[in-house]
Amino acid sequence: MLSSQNHASSTRAPGEAPSTTADESADQPLEDRGSNRSQRPTSDAFREFMASSWAPAEDVRHDRDAVADHAAQRRRRVSEAFAGERLVLPAGPLKVRSNDTDYRFRPHSAFAHLTGLGVDHEPDAVLVFEPVDEGAGDDGGHHECTLYFKPMAGRDSEEFYADARHGEFWIGPRPGLDEFRQRLGLRTADLSELEVAVTKNAGAVEIGGTRIRLLREVDLNVDALVDTSRINTGVDLEASDSLDAELAEHLSALRLVKDDWEVEQLRTSVASTIAGFHDVVAALPRAVGHSRGERVVEGAFFARARLEGNDLGYDTIAASGNNATVLHWIRNTGEVREGDLLLLDAGVEADSLYTADITRTLPVSGSFSEVQRRVYEAVLAAADAAFEVVRPGIRFREIHQTAVRVLAEHLDSWGLLPVSLEEALSEEGQHHRRWMPHGTSHHLGLDVHDCAQAKRELYLDGVLEEGMVFTIEPGLYFKAEDLAVPEEYRGIGVRIEDDVLVTADGAENLSAALPRTAEDVEAWMRGIWER
Repeated sequence: MLSSQNHASSTRAPGEAPSTTADESADQPLEDRGSNRSQRPTSDAFREFMASSWAPAEDVRHDRDAVADHAAQRRRRVSEAFAGERLVLPAGPLKVRSNDTDYRFRPHSAFAHLTGLGVDHEPDAVLVFEPVDEGAGDDGGHHECTLYFKPMAGRDSEEFYADARHGEFWIGPRPGLDEFRQRLGLRTADLSELEVAVTKNAGAVEIGGTRIRLLREVDLNVDALVDTSRINTGVDLEASDSLDAELAEHLSALRLVKDDWEVEQLRTSVASTIAGFHDVVAALPRAVGHSRGERVVEGAFFARARLEGNDLGYDTIAASGNNATVLHWIRNTGEVREGDLLLLDAGVEADSLYTADITRTLPVSGSFSEVQRRVYEAVLAAADAAFEVVRPGIRFREIHQTAVRVLAEHLDSWGLLPVSLEEALSEEGQHHRRWMPHGTSHHLGLDVHDCAQAKRELYLDGVLEEGMVFTIEPGLYFKAEDLAVPEEYRGIGVRIEDDVLVTADGAENLSAALPRTAEDVEAWMRGIWER
């Protein structure tokens, strides 16, 4: 990796080498030491030459992004809920990796949802809802919204070549204030103006100040700015924490029902994920016998995620054999052996940051054994039963209740339950959950477990509405060390997971193009290998 300047703050000008003579090296400030590898020239001649002979930046008119109108409608809904209050929503900062570069940036999901910004835009940015007279704001709302971020410096500045975090020479061009204003339909302003925008007229409402609500624990610098303002104006910090939590809940619940643009993004993610599963099956012969065959599987899927999307939606679970009974097996260090099952739980995150989340359990040899098929078909029956009950008006928890009853019935028919079926299904029993301890469904969208901060009455106890998207993912997991089941079951883990859109009269399986039945899975795998 190319040596870059230290990311820590310093009083030196960008590009200025620290003074580190033999006599002074012992006194070199800690924040300067990350630049000890730097061999950037610092002469006036270099600076003058670097600032000259660059082609002027093009003045391009940018079309409005397809997401812009949808994001504006989302902001309007937020504005209606918090009239008269200033809302501060940070994107989040960059995070240093390996003391040199930064991890790929991903903004906070609430920020992405309300701006429409995906991929790597825009570290340190902050969206501010400024209260105005009711109805006098954006789109008839009660706020004027402004996106504050650091614009790219010109090629005649030292930042261009001397700032490894923001300079165009290091990271390439970034959109400017005008570009984002055109594309997003949002006011934009230099990040240097943020402090005044956040703190002006702030204070307790009872003395005429403007109440601030903050999306906390996203950017510590913004937290400090708002908290300092609250302390200086006598605002109760404990009460403010409660108000901030209400904002986080609202922004999470706002995503429970997806708009048409979001559904299309999820369709795109699902299609790429299905292609990734195809790639994995094609790579299975190479994985078998490799000392880290699960890594071969993981790598095949990751290549597709980077080719067609932004990244993985979450760390891939590529679990073969007994590893498939570990619910979040992401080490992926195991072998892939003939005769075992491979549980692949993976999703591609689109450039818009919407992710799929699909699981299939595949026979490594291409054919299920009799016991493997028995377990697989029980899980499939549970998934199918759950699909059947999905429609607007039912409660979210009914999906899980339906699926686990079917699993319990199969476990009972195999003689595995230590008590009667009804006793196991009772609240006091739950014996069947030994082999399926997780939930059957979670909402899906910008986060793989989307809307997680929504109140219980809107999530687990919530009523399904058209436009909701979630998973259905029952499973059975019989660990190799589980002495409560016959030996033939031990080491078998099966999960089947699909992504579901609630329609006006039922449900659409967004991932239906990926084979689900045991026969179809076997035929699909043979077809790939015979090509």
